[in-house]
Amino acid sequence: MAMNLFEVLNSIRSEEDFRLFFEDLCTYAEIEKMEQRVLCAQMLLSGDTYNRIIEKTDISSATLSRVSRCIQHGSGGYSGVLKSLMEDKKDVD
Repeated sequence: MAMNLFEVLNSIRSEEDFRLFFEDLCTYAEIEKMEQRVLCAQMLLSGDTYNRIIEKTDISSATLSRVSRCIQHGSGGYSGVLKSLMEDKKDVD
């Protein structure tokens, strides 16, 4: 029985296993682009401006706009996951 991608991801229990899985699944450039989008989403959720985000991350304005649209009108994935992680990190610091 084949597992779909989300089942596989849900079964991974450590950060190291995630890293190893993504290194096999994706190219270095794909991982780098995903990391860039996550950073941009975090910065948007923290109130940073487009100009500051582009300056700091070198993301294209088109990709930044897409991330912003996802935060504002998407399914809530960025906001739900990242806000929770940002709060958890704030509690630890």
